[in-house]
Amino acid sequence: MEVITTPDPRLRKKSIKARFDDPEVAEIIEKMRKNTLEWEKKHPHELSAAMAAPQLGYNKRIIIVRDDFDDKENRHFTALLNPEVIKAEGPVVKDHEGCLSVPKYYGLVPRHEKVKVKAFLEDGKEVRLKADGFLARTLQHEIDHLNGVLFIDHIKDDPEAWFYIDDEDGELKPIEDFSEVENNKDLWPDD
Repeated sequence: MEVITTPDPRLRKKSIKARFDDPEVAEIIEKMRKNTLEWEKKHPHELSAAMAAPQLGYNKRIIIVRDDFDDKENRHFTALLNPEVIKAEGPVVKDHEGCLSVPKYYGLVPRHEKVKVKAFLEDGKEVRLKADGFLARTLQHEIDHLNGVLFIDHIKDDPEAWFYIDDEDGELKPIEDFSEVENNKDLWPDD
């Protein structure tokens, strides 16, 4: 399977709850794990931190999050079903984000520093997570996907927040001509 990219309208749909008695859920999670690692192999300068089911075309509230963001060799992901932010707190911080579904673009995206998230594990056990820093940012990003929101929506009108990744050296470079973003039909769905 290929990761769905903008402007595919499936990325803009609000996802439905995942049911534990649905045999497709385990298959979706396995495909998500496999595809995120395949994507990472093709993008050596980037880390695949997480994925949401809509990125593979499944309209279900499922995300996977990498267990260790600092060790690219650790290929284990935890699946969370029906995750929701129940509290966002702390200062709003702008930091770089990218997305498998928005190729080559990055942005300085404002997010809360800390979140509390309620979700279910694959076995149906309810968990409550307190997260800060990069994990909090990642959870907010992936839960946004389940609501049909992409990181670019948070920076759509901020020319200074946009960057692209240079495939030659893996460095982020600022977008110098914002009209390139505004007029890019591959980023924005047709209205």
